[in-house]
Amino acid sequence: MLKIAVNGPESTGKTALCKELADYFHCNWEPELARSYIENLEREYTFEDVEEIAQLQIKQEKKHENYSSAEDNCIFFDTDLIITKVWFEYKYGIVPDFLTDRLETRFFDFYLLCEPDLPWEYDPVREHGDNRDFFLDWYEKEIIKLKTPYARIEGTGNKRLKNALKAIEKFQLAER
Repeated sequence: MLKIAVNGPESTGKTALCKELADYFHCNWEPELARSYIENLEREYTFEDVEEIAQLQIKQEKKHENYSSAEDNCIFFDTDLIITKVWFEYKYGIVPDFLTDRLETRFFDFYLLCEPDLPWEYDPVREHGDNRDFFLDWYEKEIIKLKTPYARIEGTGNKRLKNALKAIEKFQLAER
């Protein structure tokens, strides 16, 4: 099963793209865990909360490690541990070893890295609308460190989906 993470800065259409890709490929997708976790807190999040989010993300990934179904040839994840790693480094200056160890397993086969070319939309969970290029570069460096293939995705509306589909097709052809 092809495992693809859709990453990128805040408000770059990751969730919408995951839904569209899952519909197109008639497969499942996993929603962003951090969003729902933070939205359900009635206080500011802490280092321990981010650790819990990372553990939940790992659990979510492990659910698909050895999964094989004739029905599902791929799965899409709305973000992954790279974003959580950067979150730890940026906010706290430290990354738990368990997170780094998990990233080194190279769970994902391919990354779609969403460009910040969509207008930023306010959301109470979002924190860095003015630093999207900074975070895009950081996420890209982390993907490169993992030596996992990726493609940067740009475009608005249906063009973004078409660009993602072209990137996935190109990746699949290269893997054959």
